[in-house]
Amino acid sequence: MIRKCPVLLQGLTAIFLQLIIKIHMDGQYRKDIYPGQEVAIILKKDQRSGKLTYGIVQDLLTSAAYHSRGIKVRLQDGQVGRVAETDVVDPEGE
Repeated sequence: MIRKCPVLLQGLTAIFLQLIIKIHMDGQYRKDIYPGQEVAIILKKDQRSGKLTYGIVQDLLTSAAYHSRGIKVRLQDGQVGRVAETDVVDPEGE
């Protein structure tokens, strides 16, 4: 039983690191977002439903390094919203 503890700790450490990475990849930190990046945003009109809109970042509109609800961006098609996800692939393939 004692010999299995390091394996358990190793597994928990891996899960913990994945959670930390996810926290830093969810669009709350300006340093993780750049023009030309494909992202998923939530438009103001979709805040209640949480519907995601996919596109490519044209401009970063939030000047702060961190924002709890996500960095505000303008997409290349002109839509403005807060970044919900940074590591995305558009399910519609657009």
